[in-house]
Amino acid sequence: MRSENRQPTAGGMRDAGPVHEDPDRCYRAVRSRDARFDGRFVTAVRTTGIYCRPSCPAQTPKRENVLFFPHAAGAAAAGFRACKRCRPDAAPGSREWDVRGDLAARALRGIQSGVVDTEGVPGLARRLAVSERHLHRILVAEIGVGPLRLARTRRAQTARMLVEHTDLPLSTVAFSAGFASIRQFNDVMAAEFGCPPGQLRRRPAGTVSGEATGTLTLRLPMRLPFAAGPLFGFLGARAVPGVEERTENGLRRVVDQGVVEIEPAAAEDAAYVVARIDVDDVRRVASLVARCRRLLDLDADPVAVDEALRADPMLRAAVGAVPGIRVPGAVDGFELAVRAILGQQVSVAAARTLAGRLVERCGKPLTVSRGSLTHAFPDAAAVADADLDGLGLTGGRMRTLHALARAVADDGLVIDPIADRDDVRRRLLALPGVGPWTADYVAMRALGDPDAFPGTDLVIARALGAGGATRAERWRPWRAYAAMHLWNRSKGTL
Repeated sequence: MRSENRQPTAGGMRDAGPVHEDPDRCYRAVRSRDARFDGRFVTAVRTTGIYCRPSCPAQTPKRENVLFFPHAAGAAAAGFRACKRCRPDAAPGSREWDVRGDLAARALRGIQSGVVDTEGVPGLARRLAVSERHLHRILVAEIGVGPLRLARTRRAQTARMLVEHTDLPLSTVAFSAGFASIRQFNDVMAAEFGCPPGQLRRRPAGTVSGEATGTLTLRLPMRLPFAAGPLFGFLGARAVPGVEERTENGLRRVVDQGVVEIEPAAAEDAAYVVARIDVDDVRRVASLVARCRRLLDLDADPVAVDEALRADPMLRAAVGAVPGIRVPGAVDGFELAVRAILGQQVSVAAARTLAGRLVERCGKPLTVSRGSLTHAFPDAAAVADADLDGLGLTGGRMRTLHALARAVADDGLVIDPIADRDDVRRRLLALPGVGPWTADYVAMRALGDPDAFPGTDLVIARALGAGGATRAERWRPWRAYAAMHLWNRSKGTL
């Protein structure tokens, strides 16, 4: 699978770290150029020193010349460089890690979210309640490399995205992506991509000036099929006044103090979503991109999900009518939990109204209003101390919101994809006014659990009928997607 003229010898490569568990299956995918496997593993070719996507259009290498790695960082650590033709570094991530809730999966989600860049490996280890040594050992055993190498690959990928899509000076790109020095930036980019960063620059797609502020226009890759209509319809129907608004084709919303507009590509067969990020500091771009990807579930494996759900006659027609359905995520776990509480036993429109009032009362105003977008959603500290009288909330609902906010602000409850899902569920259910529906809904959207299933939801319970719990077991580990199909089929709301 050669994509460059340069052909380093195999002597510079080392067979480090674990390869994919089923190499014969991997090679069959490579031989057939099966795009369904892009992002699930990378193919490293000993004779060229390059690693590729399974679907790379270049000549298929001989079986004895290839290794398979579950993550690009493992291939990079073994001395291989990313293919310039198929761009394996730009492939969507693997949803298999989201299916898992173990330490390695949580650590990988944390690294992809930028925790190591902002808090270092000690910070990630503290979040996971383990030692740095144990964290390193687990990741090496599962992926083949430790957290620093994984974070390095993530920084390189962020830098390449900024190099290709903006006209920012390379020095600004280096520090924005998290590199400590220009020299480190140049060395890592050369090692990861086989050339100096300047050679990666193409005609910029954004409108960013030479400063570290402005509007970035980025393409966020995904797998097809992509059911854009139900996804953006779901999010648009729940857009919180002041924080979000439905656009003609997508969604525009405030994230922290920046504004992000996301919409599907113009061509239906384009495997990306367009994100326009109005940001005051490009050092936050990687975090914003990660949040957008979670919000739109862009790392989903729709073919695998659809195949599994289509096997049940109950869902076969729904999957056929809406292939590639996504589970809407969240840009902030606390925000999603608040909105779930506000949505208990009321209509979508009523929940939007209540959320808008809460934002107006407790949200932080934007430095400069952007049309109808005026506030950032309030954080836990703001809600914990807020007077919620006069918003139209019942006394019980106010007590629930205050309890949630204090648990997050004061008691260390973390609601994000890095968190221990069982622990979050247990702590949520311990709060007054939080039942199984709310906990499952939060797990489904804020924790990114593809198997979370709000089975007590009225629409879902009616659709399943007697023996529904047993039937839902057939849909593991994709029960969240089954819930989306049931809601979409009945036009149910939550």
